[in-house]
Amino acid sequence: MLQTFIHYGIHFVLPVLVAIIFFKPKWLWATLIMWACFAIDLDHLLATPMFDPTRCSINFHPLHSYYAIAVYAALSFWKPSRILGIGLLIHILADSVDCLLMQL
Repeated sequence: MLQTFIHYGIHFVLPVLVAIIFFKPKWLWATLIMWACFAIDLDHLLATPMFDPTRCSINFHPLHSYYAIAVYAALSFWKPSRILGIGLLIHILADSVDCLLMQL
């Protein structure tokens, strides 16, 4: 239960906070873009089984691979794609916290 609360807290609350602090004039737009980064979870459709609560998605699914994470980090440094890159990294952070909590 706590793990789910933390995971979805990072997914939904952290983008709002980041948007308000760093993208204040367009905070709503920035929040919506970062929430749209949930779409990288579509790569879960390629896995069998599609959902496994004991599986760490980091470096298992293609859009959660270390190579993809490097691209997301690079996107966050280029101004036109910065919001998207940060949103993708927040998604990866949420999934990474899940992986860490699974080990407890």
